[in-house]
Amino acid sequence: MLCQLWAQDYNLVVMIESVQFKNFKVLRDAELPLGRFTLIVGPNGSGKSTALQALTMANWVSNYSHGRIVTAGSNELVEIIINWSGKSKTLLQWSPGSTGRMVFVDSQGVPLPINDRQRKLLQWLNGVRIYSLDPKQIAKEMPLTPQAELQPDGANLVIVLDRLRDQSLERFDSLNEALGQWIPEFDRILFETPYGGSRAFLLRTRKGHHKIPAAELSHGTLLALAMLTLAYLPDPPSMVCLEDPDRGLHPRLLRDVQDALYRLAYPENFGESRKPVQVIATTHSPYFLDLYRDHPEEVVIAEKTDLGTQFKRLSDHPHLDEILRDSHLGEIWYTGILGGVPAHT
Repeated sequence: MLCQLWAQDYNLVVMIESVQFKNFKVLRDAELPLGRFTLIVGPNGSGKSTALQALTMANWVSNYSHGRIVTAGSNELVEIIINWSGKSKTLLQWSPGSTGRMVFVDSQGVPLPINDRQRKLLQWLNGVRIYSLDPKQIAKEMPLTPQAELQPDGANLVIVLDRLRDQSLERFDSLNEALGQWIPEFDRILFETPYGGSRAFLLRTRKGHHKIPAAELSHGTLLALAMLTLAYLPDPPSMVCLEDPDRGLHPRLLRDVQDALYRLAYPENFGESRKPVQVIATTHSPYFLDLYRDHPEEVVIAEKTDLGTQFKRLSDHPHLDEILRDSHLGEIWYTGILGGVPAHT
């Protein structure tokens, strides 16, 4: 499987291949491998959300003090190293008693001058978005604001949908069609203006064409619509990180969620001509994990140890084929054989 991510506006093919952590919160000494799509599984407190947070810090490195991010009980140097394809690195570093600094270095750690390539990489990092979707925020009426984007909790969805309809009607129609496949009782997204300067959305039922306000829709329907919208944007973020995208959804929708995430990461497989998006998702669900049985290179297990969290690709497990011979991946993971499950005390 091709694991490369195209950088916007220049010809180099680039992606984040891995991120190394030194003394960063629970990630005392860890390396997170990444591909175009990566699913991270592991117990609460294993550093999944912490690793995602690190990817948003490059453009705001000076906003974080050493004491705020250093591993508890430590006063050592904190480092986050973003390893790009092409062998360059972005180094984020915090010394005790100071705010952070960001430099580009080559494969030998020698600082590089800022050039157009580094500026594009910074622009790419500025496009990293982390979503932990909240149905109540997704359903909110919002004031019409030019260029508003989907917020981390799902707020502004109505504005994003309204702009998609106005600026890319073909994509909006495709989104409606996909929504009807996911949730067959609905066939159309509609809009209304409840008061001056605001917008709200409704879903129309397939039978009877009844208009159901967003606030009256099920949580699962709202979560599904937000994820579908991300998948059909003409200009999605450079990286999309979704925390527990399976949460609140009926198990029958999990394969649809997988398809939506793959549409972002592998647009060429869906007839799309836009650049790919690097996608990271986290999960605690054995049912969602089981969908990746045939793609163990896309699964990373976060394992808590006495020395801190370690990340390991499922495909690197030495006896994986033997373990999975006649079993579901989700069931095997849940037993603890592969690691990454809560420890019993």
